[in-house]
Amino acid sequence: MAAAVVLALALWSLAFAVSAAPAPWYYWRSKVDGTRVCAQTSPGPGWERDSAAYDGPGCRPRRKVLVVPMR
Repeated sequence: MAAAVVLALALWSLAFAVSAAPAPWYYWRSKVDGTRVCAQTSPGPGWERDSAAYDGPGCRPRRKVLVVPMR
């Protein structure tokens, strides 16, 4: 019985680890003066999202990496 509980907990925690991903980055624009900042979450109530999501940090597109197998 105890082994089944341990196995169930291990599988449950693995399911959450596999689905984890970094949050996307967005440009946010101030409703007061139009200033733009790059952040993963809203800087506060006076800000609105001003761009589509970026995968890379700092509102930069993620660089494409080409992997070429060696012979």
